[in-house]
Amino acid sequence: MNHQNLNRLEGSSDELLIFLNEKASAFEHPKFAVDDPVEFPRRYAERAWDAEVAGLFAAVWAWGQRKSIRASLEKLFSSMDDAPGDFVLQASDRELAQWKPGHRTFLPEDGRVFVRGLRRLHQEHGSLAPLFQPTETEINYFNALDRFRLAFLEAAEAPARTAKHVASPAAGSAAKRLHLYLRWMVRPAAGGVDLGIWSHLPKSKLSCPLDVHSGRVARSLGLLQRTATDARAVLELDAALRKLDPQDPVKYDYALFGMGVEGLL
Repeated sequence: MNHQNLNRLEGSSDELLIFLNEKASAFEHPKFAVDDPVEFPRRYAERAWDAEVAGLFAAVWAWGQRKSIRASLEKLFSSMDDAPGDFVLQASDRELAQWKPGHRTFLPEDGRVFVRGLRRLHQEHGSLAPLFQPTETEINYFNALDRFRLAFLEAAEAPARTAKHVASPAAGSAAKRLHLYLRWMVRPAAGGVDLGIWSHLPKSKLSCPLDVHSGRVARSLGLLQRTATDARAVLELDAALRKLDPQDPVKYDYALFGMGVEGLL
């Protein structure tokens, strides 16, 4: 898109809405999942606990080039015998001691801490979904993410080095990977990408998983002014996207991220 057309879109909310709806529909397609980390929890979509575990690992590891992420995740789930939920609940201390997951700064000891936390939370709740439930008065999942973070880190008895892999909106983080996890779990599966296994949680309160790609496109389209990629930027983008679709604002993540990755803006 050239700058002349871009300026025209910025000046017309109707044209911008049409444009973003078209792009969101185009990118929310099963072919999107082929090169995306969401491919992995989708493998377990019929087994909810497996999908929850796979989704959390895949989201936390969604950092770097997509090809590298996918390669790391293939090794991870192979090492869990393609049954991540069962592995979390049943792996012995000896198995865990020999288990060597890793992606970038996420080391094997972090993986063992994650297993310990997930196992305990499953024992207490049967699912991670209750830990992400926003209250009726909360307009987004920011507080829910921090409640999950505290519960998970406490259950895992996590050291500081592992805690850094679970972001905190209260500390100012954009929490891109946790917002991505929620998008996968909450939004409906009809588009062939997200899973919708937590459809009882409100999709209207989801926030865009803001990263370098979606942020660049959002700024180009005049949806975001803040230059930092942090919690305040997520709130600003939330406000803009909810004006476009109050019931499902994060469908536009497909448009923003998709155009960014493909260099369309």
